[in-house]
Amino acid sequence: MREDIAYWVGLTQVEGLGARGAHRMVEHFGSPQGAYMASLTELEASGLPAQVCRAVFEQAGLREAEREVEKVKEARCEIITWADEEYPPALKQIADPPLLLYARGNVKVLSRHAVAVVGTRRPTPYGLQVTRRLAKDLAERQLVIVSGLARGIDSAAHFGALDAQGVTVAVQGRGMDEIYPAENKKLAEKILESGAVISEFPLGTGPMPENFPIRNRIISGLSLGVMVVEASEYSGSLITARLATEQNREVFAVPGNVTSPQSLGPNYLIKQGAKLVDQWMDVIEEFPPQVRGQLLPADADRETQPISAENGLLFDQSLTGEQKQVFEILRPDQAVFVDDIFNRVTLPQARILQALLELEMSGLIRQLPGKNFIRKL
Repeated sequence: MREDIAYWVGLTQVEGLGARGAHRMVEHFGSPQGAYMASLTELEASGLPAQVCRAVFEQAGLREAEREVEKVKEARCEIITWADEEYPPALKQIADPPLLLYARGNVKVLSRHAVAVVGTRRPTPYGLQVTRRLAKDLAERQLVIVSGLARGIDSAAHFGALDAQGVTVAVQGRGMDEIYPAENKKLAEKILESGAVISEFPLGTGPMPENFPIRNRIISGLSLGVMVVEASEYSGSLITARLATEQNREVFAVPGNVTSPQSLGPNYLIKQGAKLVDQWMDVIEEFPPQVRGQLLPADADRETQPISAENGLLFDQSLTGEQKQVFEILRPDQAVFVDDIFNRVTLPQARILQALLELEMSGLIRQLPGKNFIRKL
């Protein structure tokens, strides 16, 4: 653990400072230690409120921080600060990232491509089934599944990732000294075998209702996109979806029965422009080509040759057989819907998607809205 960790923890304990204020202070002084060593005049020059500057000058939070660090060691947790390599790069992109994270498990997975799956604590059998299937399918494509360890949809998302022997991350709305809800302790243990459980709240913090909207910005912030499966009209999952939009993340929704209260949330999101999802490819196709290239596994049984469009029309030898089958279906003057490609090419859908991705990354084809593809030559 970092030698200066108590200074990082100390800033999170200063009343009235908050995440944005703490970042501002660290940026101004170069480090939390620099802030605590500054004079009152220097602190006031940072532009933060006078009472906050005086509190830091009087070393507020440091004594509590030292006790906190000892408790963290006893709880077999670790603290990841903003300055650590393990701090998730995606989380650094949001407007108010936490100054530090408490974590258990494999913290390296926090830097991998991820998608959040959230929803109601009172799901229907349909919601549980579709969540587990989609989470499993996405985890099989090397995506980390992020959720909140709550009952219902969250738990089904974690279980789906584990079904695929994939990786999942649980973000708690309380301190790391306890698992909430208690019934998910065994699930948390399974998550920790390959993934991680994290929180920004100090040890001893209970599962207060006001903590969960704060927690939700981390769930969306860690992810390329947020998928809502089932949620009522006033569900916290809709808060997560709104945060995802503010963070420039994708928003996905699984449609449901229009007569079910649990479908109000996702159906509303779809009306507002969220991507309708009924299979894993609906999620992955919204990501940038370079991300999709890392997620969709290439077929180990085939030899892939490099593709180049430098000389106009392709030479046959520059394409694999599968790429050529897909390329020949496409036209430069009319877009072809992906389902039509599936029907006309005698390959598994995953292999067709892989070929489409390779052709797109090579500049030979272009994807249009609505899963339509067109030749660029």
